[in-house]
Amino acid sequence: MSDELEAELREQFRSAFEDADFPVTDQMDLVPALPNGPGTRFEAGDFSVSAMELAANLDGHQEFPYESVDELVDDVIAALKAEGLL
Repeated sequence: MSDELEAELREQFRSAFEDADFPVTDQMDLVPALPNGPGTRFEAGDFSVSAMELAANLDGHQEFPYESVDELVDDVIAALKAEGLL
């Protein structure tokens, strides 16, 4: 994945999750912050995933609690790379 696409996804994740009440202790803490709930979509280039699909794909990669949105987004990107999705 290009740096530009990764940067675009990072911004989308950050925007979607920045209003969550940190620290977040599990995935359900993030749902109220999502603009369209679990149906919120993240898209860049050929990559497209809903928040629900994201949660399913990242199960086991995330290390809750997260103290900040940047910490969360870093782990989301790392997990997507580890799963071969990016």
